Amino acid sequence: MPFAMRPQAAAGAKHRSSSLLTGAVAVGVAWALLAVAPACFSVLAGIRAIGLQGVHSSDLSRQSRSLRRATEAAEQTDTDVENYEFQAEVSRVMDIIINSLYSNKDVFLRELVSNAADACDKKRFLALTESDAPPEPMKLRIKTDKDARILTIEDNGVGMQKSELIENLGRIARSGTANFVKGLEQDSSDVSLIGQFGVGFYSAFLVANKVEVVTRSFRDGEADKKSWKWMSEGGSFTIEEAPNEEFFGEQSGTKIMLHLKEEAQEYLDSGKLSDLLKKYSEFITFPIELWNEKVQYDQVVDESAPPPAEGEKPKMKSVPRSVYEWETMNKMKPIWLRNPDVVNESEYSEFYKTTFKAFDEPLTTTHFKVEGQIEFRALVFIPSTMPFELTRDMFSEGGRAMRLYVKRVFINDKFEDLIPRWLTFARGVVDSEDLPLNVGREILQKSRTLKIIRKRVVRKVLDTIDELRENDPAKYDQFWSSYGKYFKVGLVEDLDYKDELKRFVRFWSSKSGDNQTSIPEYISRMKEGQDKIYFVTGEGKKAAEISPAMEKMRQKGYEVLYMVDPLDEICSQSIVDFEGKKLVDINKAGLDLEKSEEEKKEMEELEKDFEPVATWLKKQLGERVQKVQISDRLVDSPATLVQGEWG
Repeated sequence: MPFAMRPQAAAGAKHRSSSLLTGAVAVGVAWALLAVAPACFSVLAGIRAIGLQGVHSSDLSRQSRSLRRATEAAEQTDTDVENYEFQAEVSRVMDIIINSLYSNKDVFLRELVSNAADACDKKRFLALTESDAPPEPMKLRIKTDKDARILTIEDNGVGMQKSELIENLGRIARSGTANFVKGLEQDSSDVSLIGQFGVGFYSAFLVANKVEVVTRSFRDGEADKKSWKWMSEGGSFTIEEAPNEEFFGEQSGTKIMLHLKEEAQEYLDSGKLSDLLKKYSEFITFPIELWNEKVQYDQVVDESAPPPAEGEKPKMKSVPRSVYEWETMNKMKPIWLRNPDVVNESEYSEFYKTTFKAFDEPLTTTHFKVEGQIEFRALVFIPSTMPFELTRDMFSEGGRAMRLYVKRVFINDKFEDLIPRWLTFARGVVDSEDLPLNVGREILQKSRTLKIIRKRVVRKVLDTIDELRENDPAKYDQFWSSYGKYFKVGLVEDLDYKDELKRFVRFWSSKSGDNQTSIPEYISRMKEGQDKIYFVTGEGKKAAEISPAMEKMRQKGYEVLYMVDPLDEICSQSIVDFEGKKLVDINKAGLDLEKSEEEKKEMEELEKDFEPVATWLKKQLGERVQKVQISDRLVDSPATLVQGEWG
């Protein structure tokens, strides 16, 4: 009679734990206060000051009253140059901005361009709702003056009046955009493209030691139009009338002139600016023009050549000549803003290859829009072949390529929380209308909006893969061959999608031949009355096939899944069951193959007859096995080694 021997289980396992001490970050609190409301700034200033020098609340009150009196005075009279103090010491707030939000100085351009585009959006809305005259075509222009070390960013958007300059640029965490949206909350107007960008303007001081803002408001009547100039070097600011200032826009606009620090001269290079604009602002909806140098070649007479013979033309030569002209940086219209019904496969393919520097065709394309509770658009591709960055490390940070945009402004493509780790191979774009532009990793991790975006994106991608499985089995096999291991990892570590991923995982089986099979497909082939899903582990498909445990399964006609990948056995522990059917390892003790009453009686008699033999074997093997018992799981083999039911 065959014997099944079970090795002695380990007496115990050692566990070790570690603890991490995490502290509350004061900067996060400060940023939260900044983002909630401008009025909170006085509180922030107080917290920051107390932590540093113990400034009294009365000082803050005097600062607030000082600014209020200055604002009132400005409304009553227009002197040549008026001086103002910021509501709180700008140097302290700059410290927060630079150290917590803006460690990468390049983002100053993203912030200022975004605010300029926002001003254009605001003007377009006001022109439609409050003005009889249509707005002029709006755009942004960027120009450098290397000799003076000045970078100029100009738009012909809504502009600002004098009182708005004092209010919007005199207080930290206050922007004209934020007030504009706040004013619209009282009615049902939907100005979804107007965002609240917090302290974005002040990022200019990352690269500039002096900032000038010249502006003319769209709200002023033709007879009342005035241009105003705001200037600051960080500690205070001045405002004066600027009647001789020129704008490229006829109706209104704002011009920001950054007097760059010596160490920031790289931002005077048109090549550097071009790269930054393409990276951060390629999909801004208004044209962004850069004053760029081009080389043209003129044909002139070659004076050094011999004189031409009679009747011949003189010899010519090409002479290079530098020409400056406005060059549009953001020529590509965001494909994800278009209706999926009007975008063809070649356009998707071109966007995929251009944006993600890919050479293959996308295996699947998922393009959708979500409206309602939150609003965002997404376009997600699954590459046909494994991205090169992931060939050595399947979870390499450099292999992430889900680009997050906020209102067409590029934020980051390395956020881990945008999609789960098991979708690292996906490439795509998510463009949110609800996330703040000044978004960092810590803010995203706590964002309820991001959690909803992540859930919807994953749902849509899984639906697309489902369609691929049903409609194109060959492509699905290609997908599984490349990315199946990611889904197995997801099944193990992502409890949120554990049940979803059970449907997708595939394994070899005793009846699948040259193809792998899914658990739903296995269940569809189960014998009548079978209520368990059987599997066997092995170091390869062949090893699993010749396992002694397979003898009885073949005899009874049960299909068995082969778990031969290192991840498979861990997967089996995560799957546990599917649609009420338990997963059972046929290599473990306690295997019950639903014997009849007659078979059970026969087995009891055999156990009595061979009990002395089992006892003798246990004595001979000693502590090397935990137990020796009679088994009916074998057909041809005399004995087999099995694992305990619980390990």
